[in-house]
Amino acid sequence: MGITVTLGFGFFLGIRHATDADHVVAVSAIVSRERTLWAAAPIGVIWGAGHSIAILIVGGAIIFFSIVIPPYVGLSMELCVALMLVFLGGLNVRAGFREAAESGGEEPYPEHPSARALNRPRSMRPLFVGIMHGLAGSAAVALLVLGTIPNALWAACYLVVFGVGTIAGMLLITTAMAVPIAAAAQRFARLHRVLGVVTGLLSVSFGALLIYDIGFVQGLFSSHPHWLPQ
Repeated sequence: MGITVTLGFGFFLGIRHATDADHVVAVSAIVSRERTLWAAAPIGVIWGAGHSIAILIVGGAIIFFSIVIPPYVGLSMELCVALMLVFLGGLNVRAGFREAAESGGEEPYPEHPSARALNRPRSMRPLFVGIMHGLAGSAAVALLVLGTIPNALWAACYLVVFGVGTIAGMLLITTAMAVPIAAAAQRFARLHRVLGVVTGLLSVSFGALLIYDIGFVQGLFSSHPHWLPQ
């Protein structure tokens, strides 16, 4: 009964983990570029799958082989996430202004949903972003599990359940985002572009704050970094 409760708790922790600020900011930057609910909602599942794969591989290695991640490596992985947020945001801002320039300020007739779905390979970007977030957070999750479940096999099961919870949580989040974004895209092209630019600026700003915190507050750019997995 005890392990069942613990695994169930892991599922709900996975859902909560999906709501971390850096996760939501990254996914919102991707979702805001989509124009239909059916194109936007699955992004959370793809992101969660990438995140869970990274957690299972790196977290499993920590659990089964007692691998210790040095502070420089841990902080560097987190820095990659911050840089990725800046990059994603920059793409959104550039795309928004480019579309505005091409449309000449006019409201273009909405693109047929199936055309966008067929012409744009959407899966790789959220998958890669999810993997990067998973790598950055794997140490914290694995150490939390080891402190709760000393048995390696059950700890690995916990990681699987945690990953499923993260996928479920991110699916809920992206679906909630997708509804108003898709409505704006189908009726108000200009508003849809504005949403893309706003989420892009938010992603750039949040990423820049993380870069400062990781590089200077936690000391990655110094000779004595202090890293607390979280």
